[in-house]
Amino acid sequence: MPPMIQLMLVDDQRLMRDGLRTLLELEEDFEVVGEAENGQQALDLYERLQPDVVMMDIRMPLMDGVEATRHLHEQWPEAQVIILTTFDDDEYVFEGLRAGARGYLLKAVSSAELAEAIRTVAAGGALIDPSVTRKVVAEFARMAPSTRPTQQELVEPLSDRELDVLRLLAEGFTNKEIAQRLFLAEGTVKNYVTSILGKIGARDRTQAALRARELGLL
Repeated sequence: MPPMIQLMLVDDQRLMRDGLRTLLELEEDFEVVGEAENGQQALDLYERLQPDVVMMDIRMPLMDGVEATRHLHEQWPEAQVIILTTFDDDEYVFEGLRAGARGYLLKAVSSAELAEAIRTVAAGGALIDPSVTRKVVAEFARMAPSTRPTQQELVEPLSDRELDVLRLLAEGFTNKEIAQRLFLAEGTVKNYVTSILGKIGARDRTQAALRARELGLL
């Protein structure tokens, strides 16, 4: 049996929490240990439960998801928060990530994608909805200085195929989608992604996209 991942659901809609609980507990390694209907309740519950991952809505009464995420990280820097929302407005995206969220997903996400995101974040990684990733990369490109370093700064340059994978990764495509576009096996793409992260010094896919922009690779 895989290790259990303890989850806390934070959403002001009871129906949404019930649906998420039912969906998530179909996974053998997920356990929903608590629910909150606003950010203040989430802070109180987190202190008592210390869950592995918090699923956080954005718009809630008393304290919204961004503010709750910020307070969580101030008090418990190890807190792993995934924002799950219907909103992909730039303001929410950047405020949520600045507050310390490790994931940002839209509620249109599939159950398989949601499960993958939870496992990724629980393991210390980050996973952001493809449409949101593109916003983050675009904003970074806008803010970055016009003169950028190049791939020559890398100890080991990326191969042409790794650059192809990196470009698609930065657009928010999954390994499966990249494999289909480049006519590669999904396992091969996974190996390329691992190599890319190592070469450019990135922890996860989102950081890889930002680092690639910084290096002038995109």
